[in-house]
Amino acid sequence: MLAIALMALPGMGARYWLHGELDAFHCLFSLFFSTNLLISWWEMCLYFRRDYIETRTEHWRQRQSETGRTPAVEFLTARVPLKQALSPTVWADVWATYSMFDSAYANRNTYGFNIDIANGFTTPWTTLILYAAYTGGVLPALAAGILGAMLFWQWVYASSLYLVSFFVGQKRSRITTREFYVYIIGPNAVWILIPMVGLYLSIRLILDGDYRVLGFT
Repeated sequence: MLAIALMALPGMGARYWLHGELDAFHCLFSLFFSTNLLISWWEMCLYFRRDYIETRTEHWRQRQSETGRTPAVEFLTARVPLKQALSPTVWADVWATYSMFDSAYANRNTYGFNIDIANGFTTPWTTLILYAAYTGGVLPALAAGILGAMLFWQWVYASSLYLVSFFVGQKRSRITTREFYVYIIGPNAVWILIPMVGLYLSIRLILDGDYRVLGFT
């Protein structure tokens, strides 16, 4: 959460300095873009430490049997030393613990594994460009709208297909109802609903030809 705040607040501050006010859409996407930048790093770690994740998954499975605690909660509430804040090995455990709910992330041949790697390596650049465009209009509105439409549709489609694959693969029956809604539906809903708002903004940018929808021209 601290990392997300550190990336989102400069954008909000720049927006206020440039335009003299904050905007609800801009604040929402400052937080969303910052979240995606963090998760993109996690997804790169999924690629860089794919062998480690496959073995680490067994560690967390045994740990859950011994303690009865949910591995994801145990990992996310643990302290991470500042010098290890960007360690791929540390953040590989995000995926090792998530594999308790979806074994796809311990198997490099699956859709879930590969779509997240793709997101990690391809979306940070467009995310940063749109973050700058939404903050200071660094691109023509038409260009920002077209770029946004492509990026947001990618997220809506990929996340929706992941949920479909979860049901088709009958993975729902392997976890509890609480785990399903907290760890599967919740995170993926964010990556469907907010990008749908992003699609609306993108269409407005294209049709209006300016940034009125974000509160400036």
